[in-house]
Amino acid sequence: MTESMSVRCPVCRRDHLYAAPVYPCACGAPLAPPLLRAARPEPITHRTWTDDWVTVRCPECERQDQWPQPELGCPCGTVLRIPVRPVSAPALPVPGESRGPVRTPSHLPLPSTVVTSRPTFRPVTIRTARDAVTAAALYLKWLGFRDVLQPGVRPVSGIDLRGPGVVAQVDPTTRPSTLRAVECLWLNGLSTSAVSVFFSLAGYADDARARADQLGVPLFVMDLTGCPQPVNAAADDLIAAGA
Repeated sequence: MTESMSVRCPVCRRDHLYAAPVYPCACGAPLAPPLLRAARPEPITHRTWTDDWVTVRCPECERQDQWPQPELGCPCGTVLRIPVRPVSAPALPVPGESRGPVRTPSHLPLPSTVVTSRPTFRPVTIRTARDAVTAAALYLKWLGFRDVLQPGVRPVSGIDLRGPGVVAQVDPTTRPSTLRAVECLWLNGLSTSAVSVFFSLAGYADDARARADQLGVPLFVMDLTGCPQPVNAAADDLIAAGA
């Protein structure tokens, strides 16, 4: 069982219910980073690999290890870093608060719950840019796209993944993906009659998000757990319908 908390996006003021992701400790016990409720989530405007990891202590075996920093992708395109309680701080109860079962954020249709006929999506932890492309390829295959190929060298077109009926771009940089990148991806999909899907680690510029909505390009953000989250209606529709 993990804790959940209400998170308000400081950009669009939308409220979300966030539950920290649960992973198995080396001892086998389920473990989630303890959320720091007193701290305010902040938009991610710059990424460094070292800042995207937090130390978490397992209450069962007392092992301390590095875990991906919890993040939440808001539909407005903002990616929020969720503060985590330091391992040295005691886990104090919140007065008047009852801990219930894990609840899925209503705006994020997670892969394991959207379509019951699919198996649970198993992400891969992202530590490098190559890992980000691998995670996106696995997600496209989970959606039902077959023979998704990852070229050995990134082509000039910027397309990282191709398969029958789909092209995808993965932006692992620390800056929001641009309008030009979204339009180039859409044109590549249009020329091959394929669905164009964009994955980004740092979210999207406002004009890129607006253009994607106009063109119907599904946009996803990924945190370091490797689990893509939809940020526009086209992405929600793709999850619901599949390939």
